[in-house]
Amino acid sequence: MDIRYSCNQRDFKRYTTEETRREFLIENLFVPDEVTAVYSHVDRMVTLGVMPVGERVPLDKGIDIWHNFGTQFFLERRELGMFNVGGKGLVSVDGKVYELGYRDCLYITMGAKDVLFESVDAASPAKFYMVSAPAHTSYETRLIRIADAAKKPCGAAETSNKRVINQFIHPDVLKTCQLSMGMTVLESGSVWNTMPAHTHERRMEIYFYFEVPKDNVVFHMMGEGNQTRHIVMQNEQAVISPSWSIHAGAGTSNYTFIWAMGGENQAFDDMDVIPTTELR
Repeated sequence: MDIRYSCNQRDFKRYTTEETRREFLIENLFVPDEVTAVYSHVDRMVTLGVMPVGERVPLDKGIDIWHNFGTQFFLERRELGMFNVGGKGLVSVDGKVYELGYRDCLYITMGAKDVLFESVDAASPAKFYMVSAPAHTSYETRLIRIADAAKKPCGAAETSNKRVINQFIHPDVLKTCQLSMGMTVLESGSVWNTMPAHTHERRMEIYFYFEVPKDNVVFHMMGEGNQTRHIVMQNEQAVISPSWSIHAGAGTSNYTFIWAMGGENQAFDDMDVIPTTELR
């Protein structure tokens, strides 16, 4: 497991491109039959990727559970949300099997012991992108299909940010301890996300960019509003956003991203907006 310790905004002002990428960018999430895991000390969130090809892959494969979490199993004191961004896949949670199609979501509550991943067709493997947050109680493990997500259209073609926010792991859809996750889909011709830029003083956020067309990239903006930096991101990469950092992006094409939040509350509109003309 890759461990990322928390960086403060004062030191971040002096970071080079390489240091910024090493601290916040998550690459190579989908390795055949392996679990890629990045533990961030920003609100103790864990970002994971699994691409089962030739075997059923357990959630804890290659992870020293006691050393990293001090527990007997991964979800003893954690909850987890996942999206399938590949071919059709199966997820077994304590013996109950859930089938996830493309863009489907599964929330797994605290206390689930045995979680296994497999692909229906090895030639078109599933790609399970996951985020896990600390939890204090159990709710209900639940499959949420893309058709059942709460859809919030916003933005406009004139400002190049016409998009639909799909809320999956969200208080309006199901109960969780602190984890919130959803998917924002930009329409053709739109490239900007999350404008006006804002911070979440009481929460952190992780973005996962996918459906980025070949030979295109997303310029992910981060840092304090008066001290912005950027990370050039490619398809199927994630980025950690601490509470003091903005998190906005512009692509060379339209794209889709999955957002995940954890912290003090789950209020979607709990944000500190920064007027666009005040960004530096």
